[in-house]
Amino acid sequence: MGKFKSTMEEFKAFIFRGNVVDMAVGVVVGGAFSKIVNSLVNDIMMPALGAIVGPTSFTNYKIVIHPAVYDAAGNVVTAEAAILYGSFIQEIVNFLIIAACVFFAIKFINGITEQFKKKAAEEAAEAEAPEAPAGPTTEELLSEIRDLLKEQKA
Repeated sequence: MGKFKSTMEEFKAFIFRGNVVDMAVGVVVGGAFSKIVNSLVNDIMMPALGAIVGPTSFTNYKIVIHPAVYDAAGNVVTAEAAILYGSFIQEIVNFLIIAACVFFAIKFINGITEQFKKKAAEEAAEAEAPEAPAGPTTEELLSEIRDLLKEQKA
């Protein structure tokens, strides 16, 4: 029982380590972000691309190896065997758009983080910089010169 308890404590320490929690949040946010990007690709970009390439979507592009076999009633007896290269192209487009979105999001976040770090460094430098000692005033310098001249005459 003691070994199980120490293993559970070790597991608990692992789970609540900052990196694991951050990674879990990233996976959840990434899943939601993926749905947004898939909608961007499927609902906005692919229809525009389809207008240029043709009225069909990429997912319909395929190479049929064995056509489907139908019975007299029109029911599928044997499904077709096909290479769905259109789906592959669609996934490549999705990946490239997701990668570009993530790249620009990280670039934006890094820019903001850099600004905050620079501002914090400037504030820390101002706080650490000792004030320059106050120099003598003009009157004090003139008084010293006068006193030195008096000593030389005497």
